[in-house]
Amino acid sequence: MANSHHLLLLTLILLPVLCYSFSPESPTDRRVLVLLDDFAIKSSHSLYFNSLQSRGFELDFKLADDPKIALHRYGQYLYDALILFCPTIDRFGGSVDLAAILDFVDSGHDLIIAADANASDLIREVAIESGVAFDEDPAAIVIDHISYAVSENEGDHSLIASDDFIKSDARNNARILITSSLSIFSNRYINLDVICVNRHLKCGNEQFLTELSKWVFHERGHLKAVNVKHHKVGEVDEPAVYRINDDLEYSVEIYEWSGTSWQPFVADDVQVQFYMMSPYVLKTLSTNNKGIYHTGFKVPDVYGVFQFKVEYQRPGYTSLSLSKQIPVRPYRHNEYERFIPAAYPYYGAAFSMMAGFFIFTIVHLYNK
Repeated sequence: MANSHHLLLLTLILLPVLCYSFSPESPTDRRVLVLLDDFAIKSSHSLYFNSLQSRGFELDFKLADDPKIALHRYGQYLYDALILFCPTIDRFGGSVDLAAILDFVDSGHDLIIAADANASDLIREVAIESGVAFDEDPAAIVIDHISYAVSENEGDHSLIASDDFIKSDARNNARILITSSLSIFSNRYINLDVICVNRHLKCGNEQFLTELSKWVFHERGHLKAVNVKHHKVGEVDEPAVYRINDDLEYSVEIYEWSGTSWQPFVADDVQVQFYMMSPYVLKTLSTNNKGIYHTGFKVPDVYGVFQFKVEYQRPGYTSLSLSKQIPVRPYRHNEYERFIPAAYPYYGAAFSMMAGFFIFTIVHLYNK
């Protein structure tokens, strides 16, 4: 990947979890507002914008200080995602401000911020509220004397070329990308021929940005859970209440959005809790590799109101928070065993005493 002179600070952030949400058909955000410092960016970064449009996104380009821009109207959001390619803007136009952007993200929408060495205080504030702080010194840059790209115009080794990135297939499930390089999205650095110190590299910015934008816009790593079921072993209907020591089965179906369709999600770390104040049972769910996760266990010998809880948080994936409440009752008076093997000695003692008393009475009454 090639980068410009600017400090490369590439941070992915998942905001605090509130709930999980998804569209029954497609979770992909399609309406995207792009705010620019200058319409020239639309041309200089056209390859990146074209890649988004080719995947079906509707991009609405506006100047960041346009007095008519708005994120919502009459209580409804007009866009699903926001791209800020306006690092020098001091004040947004229309009804857009810092609070409006934060509310936009807090409501579950997605955000891309691209800054540079001239990032304004406003852009810095948006980043800080999202958990990222830019260096106060605008002249600060990243220098790598080993993995740098050879360039006639850049001799300070700040044009970094690297192929050492982690290959990775949470929490109102809004997704944010913050980078301090606007140039990384430009046509120049997408088409750049990279010559490293000791090897030639094909610039991978296009693929890198494509895969990154797929994640930001929920084309990758988006999960949904459906058909949560539980029932007694040997039955199919969900009961209104369980009895202590019942054997039960629990199942849930989890799918991942592939960009075009829902596919079975396969993992070995999905767990369910049987919870009342604290987990009484914690079980790892087994999967059939077709999206169905299941397990079975015995209801604890404790009665009260329990919950089946699945709290799944895996880096890069939508967080899942599932819960179902169910009461657990004790045995009724007529459900206890009448004769317990462990009590046979006591039964024998009682009956032997009765028999002895009867024999003693007979002997005492009829003995001369």
